[in-house]
Amino acid sequence: MDGFSYVNIFDTKGIEYIIIIAFLLLIIPFWMLLNRPLKVRAGIRNAFSSISSSLLSVPQGVFFSNNHTWAHMLRSGNARIGIDNLLINLTGDVSVRMVRNPGSTVRKGDVISEIEREGKKLTIAAPVSGEITGINQALLSDPSMLQEDPYGKGWICSIKPTDWMTDISGFHIAEGANSWLGKELDRIRDFLAVTTNKYNPESQAVYMQDGGELAEYPLASMPKEAWDDFQAEFLK
Repeated sequence: MDGFSYVNIFDTKGIEYIIIIAFLLLIIPFWMLLNRPLKVRAGIRNAFSSISSSLLSVPQGVFFSNNHTWAHMLRSGNARIGIDNLLINLTGDVSVRMVRNPGSTVRKGDVISEIEREGKKLTIAAPVSGEITGINQALLSDPSMLQEDPYGKGWICSIKPTDWMTDISGFHIAEGANSWLGKELDRIRDFLAVTTNKYNPESQAVYMQDGGELAEYPLASMPKEAWDDFQAEFLK
């Protein structure tokens, strides 16, 4: 055809184009691999939002510490101590073991008990200082009380505080407790996303049910190392 000339680009820059195409074929799967953990994290975070808001409801007169224990002052002057509903809904069924006996004196932050599931443990710290005056023996025999009634029958022990007002300063109560638990829920979403990717990035299905909702008790299926990380992050 007059005025038209055909140029085969592969005759002039064939090597360069082949290199570019090969580069793209290599870089695209690599990019998808790097991007996958972000999608896994987003999926877990979105699924975890399905946790019922009922977990964030708190009874009146209960003070919540930042390490997920609570304290409730009785008329006797003793304070009942327990762990919050959010923590129990992460671990599921656990056994409870006291590491302090009645008559022991503890300081705020001392370990008073352990909860355990399949060899994985979390330690529970005293939210207030004082003397341990009682242990909930019924709970030790039937730990399901933690899930059934965490702020009632599921109390762990009682402590006669030595400096109640000082110890509970900075604790959360009523609407403030609801707000704090909501923020903790967001932190835990992020923790689960990061931890899942850290220890087993291929195990998203373990923590997700059909329909994309988070399986019950997400910590229960995670390895001991994840429980240790949770202890350091949330139960200091």
